[in-house]
Amino acid sequence: MTGPLQVHDDGPVRVLTFDVPERRNAITVPLRRELRAALEAAHADETCRALVVTGAGKHFSSGGDISSMPQGDRADARDRLHLVADVISLLVEGPLPVVAAVEGAAVGAGTSVVAACDYVVAARGSRYGAIFGRIGLVADSGLFWTLPRKVGAGPARRLLLRGNIIDADEAHRLGLVDELVDDGSALAVAIDRAKEMAEAAPLALAATKRILADPPATLAQTLHAEETAQVAMFETEDFTEGRAAFLEKRSPVFRGR
Repeated sequence: MTGPLQVHDDGPVRVLTFDVPERRNAITVPLRRELRAALEAAHADETCRALVVTGAGKHFSSGGDISSMPQGDRADARDRLHLVADVISLLVEGPLPVVAAVEGAAVGAGTSVVAACDYVVAARGSRYGAIFGRIGLVADSGLFWTLPRKVGAGPARRLLLRGNIIDADEAHRLGLVDELVDDGSALAVAIDRAKEMAEAAPLALAATKRILADPPATLAQTLHAEETAQVAMFETEDFTEGRAAFLEKRSPVFRGR
C-alpha cells in the first residue's frame, strides 16, 4: 500500500509527488505530515541538492481536503494549520531550491504551495485560484505572504478578493508561473531546471534563499545582508573550488562546505 507522498531521486534532485488520486491530490493531513518529514530529510541530506514538487496524474493539487475539515474544533484546526505552516516554511526558508512542476489544477492550498516554490514550470493547461472564499474561508498556507511577492500587491489583492480561476497564460503574465511548457512535459522540464540549480554551490544557494525569504527593507539593510553572506562565502571550501575551477577553465565540484 502506497502513501500519499511518493519520493524518488533523479541524480541530485529529489522529486516529491503528491499521490492522493481519489481527491485530485488534495493536501490531506497525512500528506502534510509526510511532506514535512520528506522536506526535513531532504534538507539534512548532503546528496540532495534541489527539490521538485509535483502531483501524480492529471492535477497538481485541488487544495485542502474539504471533506475532513473541522467544524467547531479549534484544536484540530490549529493542528492542521501548524502542519501546513511547517511545510511552507521548509519550502520557502529551507536551504534547497524548490521547483514546482504543475499540470492541471493547482487551486486553493495548491496555489499556496506553488507560490511558495522558487521556480514554477507549468503546463499550458494548468490553472490556479485562491478559491478559499467559495467555502467560507480565508487564504492560508502562507499565501498572504508569498502571493504579493510573486505577482505584486495589486494583482494579489484581486486574486485573493475575487477568488477567480486563472489560466496558465495569465499566471505566467502575472509572475506566479516562471515557464510555460506543453501539457504532459512539466515534470521533465522541472527536473532539468532543478538539475541546473543543483550545479551551483549549495551554501551560496542557501544564503540566497535566506535573504529572499527575509528581504531587507532598505538599501542599507540589503547591503549589510549581502556583506554578511558574502564574507561567509569567501571562507568556504566551495569558493576555493569555484575560484580554482574558474582559473583552470573547468567545471567546479561543490561539496557544500
